[in-house]
Amino acid sequence: MAIPSLLSLIFFFLFLTSTLISSSPVEDPELVVQEVHRSINESRRNLGYLSCGTGNPIDDCWRCDPNWASNRQRLADCAIGFGKNAIGGRNGKIYVVTDSGNDDPVTPKPGTLRYGVIQSEPLWIIFARDMVIQLKEELIMNSFKTIDGRGASVHIAGGPCITIQYVSNIIIHGINIHDCKQGGNAMVRDSPGHYGWRTISDGDGVSIFGGSHIWVDHCSLSNCVDGLIDAIMGSTAITISNNYMTHHDKVMLLGHSDSYTKDTGMQVTIAFNHFGEGLVQRMPR
Repeated sequence: MAIPSLLSLIFFFLFLTSTLISSSPVEDPELVVQEVHRSINESRRNLGYLSCGTGNPIDDCWRCDPNWASNRQRLADCAIGFGKNAIGGRNGKIYVVTDSGNDDPVTPKPGTLRYGVIQSEPLWIIFARDMVIQLKEELIMNSFKTIDGRGASVHIAGGPCITIQYVSNIIIHGINIHDCKQGGNAMVRDSPGHYGWRTISDGDGVSIFGGSHIWVDHCSLSNCVDGLIDAIMGSTAITISNNYMTHHDKVMLLGHSDSYTKDTGMQVTIAFNHFGEGLVQRMPR
């Protein structure tokens, strides 16, 4: 297969100060950048006429395994950059989403996506079939979860979308996220033991608010009310990779205010994404 086209853009963003490095999830950002370059060069050196490799170290980590569906959790070893330690639901049970409707924000039913993402234990969440999920309120995730859309065409669309707030170790892979709306002024459950009142949300595709060890990979995102992917309020240790973004105004926000000092320690890797047609600004900001 060919080396990724020039339309694939690779950016490495280091937002740090010397006083914050010691408290950062990554102690030496320069070593992380060097490691990313090494992994890319190694993948490209392994390209050959009969090779299944692409030159993309993330994809080459798992796609060449014909039995990948029997070992889905191997994906957790494939991230690069600052979010490479995001393990998601690795070592947890497989949870299968079978119900694309019946979204109850307070009392979610087993088999729904919302029921899976709020659980306390690690879960690797997959989908029984192609489906479109229209959420009634934000999908508020609990820590140590993977949403793995491989093998199905899964859309989260037409309602509020994904919120990663003050949690860690999240992987979102292979999901179509679009036409996201604002939610709020409603009760929403965020764990088996807690639900609470949510004010009006921004209408982001993926909102990362005080989250860490986050990896968003191979998703398509478009046409949301606010940002496609926003990382704010001290979020860090994030990789955003291989995503396809189109038809949107404010694409990606990293840090919400110059005066919010915790965002000066933000560490984000943005790699192999396609910034496509119909985008206006914040690619990223």
